Amino acid sequence: MFNYLYARHCGGRFLVRIEDTDRERSTEANVQVILDGLAWLGLNPDEPPTFQFARAERHRQAVDQLLAAGRAYRCWMTPDETAAEREKARAAGHALRSPWRDKTPKPGLEATPHAIRFKGPLTGDTVIDDLVQGRVSFHNRDLDDLVLLRSDGVPTYNLAVVVDDHDMGITHVIRGDDHLNNAARQKLIYQALDWETPAFAHVPMIHGADGAKLSKRHGAQAVGEFAELGYLPEAMRNYLARLGWSHGDDEIFSDEQAIEWFDIADGLRAPGRMDFDKLNFINGHYIRQADDGRLTALVCAAMVRRGQLLTNEQQAQLLHAMPVLKDRGKTVLELADQAAFLFAARPLPLDDKGRAQLSGETAERLRRLKPLLEGAAWSTPELEAVLKTFAESEGVGFGKFAPALRAALTGGLPSPDLAKTLFALGPNEAMGRLEDALSLGA
Repeated sequence: MFNYLYARHCGGRFLVRIEDTDRERSTEANVQVILDGLAWLGLNPDEPPTFQFARAERHRQAVDQLLAAGRAYRCWMTPDETAAEREKARAAGHALRSPWRDKTPKPGLEATPHAIRFKGPLTGDTVIDDLVQGRVSFHNRDLDDLVLLRSDGVPTYNLAVVVDDHDMGITHVIRGDDHLNNAARQKLIYQALDWETPAFAHVPMIHGADGAKLSKRHGAQAVGEFAELGYLPEAMRNYLARLGWSHGDDEIFSDEQAIEWFDIADGLRAPGRMDFDKLNFINGHYIRQADDGRLTALVCAAMVRRGQLLTNEQQAQLLHAMPVLKDRGKTVLELADQAAFLFAARPLPLDDKGRAQLSGETAERLRRLKPLLEGAAWSTPELEAVLKTFAESEGVGFGKFAPALRAALTGGLPSPDLAKTLFALGPNEAMGRLEDALSLGA
């Protein structure tokens, strides 16, 4: 999100790279989740995504360059030897240094499987002038001689990202602060290759409401899951931008405003906390602004996931009702819940309370109301006026007939206020339900 906003703000290019050197985790399905999530969110790169594993040969060329410059070395340590050397290094107060760092291998040994490690400096500090975190200094003695190529010839992450960022012309790397330690290692590789180091900006991770790192127990994590929970992409963009960055006290802003205002230097250092109440508030705002046809399609899709396929007639009825439904829903799923009363099959069942409400004096009052509704112009303001005038003519408050009328119209399902419920149902369906209920109540 921040890469996108900053690239647009600066008139640069927004690029996406799939870092798939871990072949077990980088399945086709997992990669598609990322691409689908970005597409739904509306973060479309300016070029097709780059796949890191496909560039392995280029990464190996960079390692050859480091070997030739004396900034990398071949290492034949076994896993047990590596563990032992790591313990020795820890006791000595520095990071791992392989015994092979300054050894000359015997002839022919290079033909046997081995790793290639980076030959980093032993003293001094590596400084990262981070655009969010400020100046961060790392003692070189604490940075190990990291593996550049595994014994199977596969490049490691820290090498691959340096080569790819250089070749792709990356000027700014904006990522989570869990990569801050990697920035020091990567800067050393840039320097060893005589390449310009990009600007780094490490933003805090998103935490749950309890302050712990976001996990499944906090709710959805993948972007696609928020889509299925009924959130709109424009609301997610607004919410995510505000979660780790601020522009004064502005809470709701357009994409154009976010791009105009955004500067990564204004990124917040403290972790953002996932607040579903605020997300729902922002999403509700965008639902009220959204096109009725678009919302209708989203609600229909949500109902299909629930196992309910709407007919063309029902879809038309939902579209007709959407203007009064969307004022109440904070998510598409809530809209689907609010719309359920539209599709209840007649005659609607009445529980004992509903039957009691639709009897005696109340039933007679609703029979007097019915012709007034039938003669009304079917708009929300007109229906509100009819209900108000009727209550005044009867000399009673709404409480004397409104609950019974709602029971007749909805069968107890959630719905908007009475005038909006009547409008959403339409005159034929509303009057038919009222007649059904009066017959059942009788």
